[in-house]
Amino acid sequence: MSDTYTLYNNTVMDHFMNPRNMGDIKDADGIGEVGAAACGDIMKISLKIRDGKIEDARFKTFGCGSAIASSSMATELIKGRTVDEALSFSNQEVVDALGGLPPVKIHCSVLAEEALKAALEDYLKKHPELATQACKSEVVAA
Repeated sequence: MSDTYTLYNNTVMDHFMNPRNMGDIKDADGIGEVGAAACGDIMKISLKIRDGKIEDARFKTFGCGSAIASSSMATELIKGRTVDEALSFSNQEVVDALGGLPPVKIHCSVLAEEALKAALEDYLKKHPELATQACKSEVVAA
């Protein structure tokens, strides 16, 4: 990389150039896909959940460097969290962990949050008995 000015810091560039957890999970427990080709970014996150914890998270993203970096960082951040903990995940965690994003690219971190939550919703639809527990936890936390 050259020393020329870039919109992105070293952490963002590292997750863009060397994305972690890229790909699909075979027999995923939850899959969430958000975005639209018309606006440019599509993000898919798949989860493997065991005993209420996110064991693995993978992504496939069609989009800019910020979208890829946000997907990579989000999958790193949520591994090991319980479903309940992951339900309160926010895009700000991604922004902070990446060391910031340009204001015009914050929407990429929002897509990562939305894809994760869509994957969790998919998981909870498949396991309605767990959805009741997750809802109770959210009410208690609020």
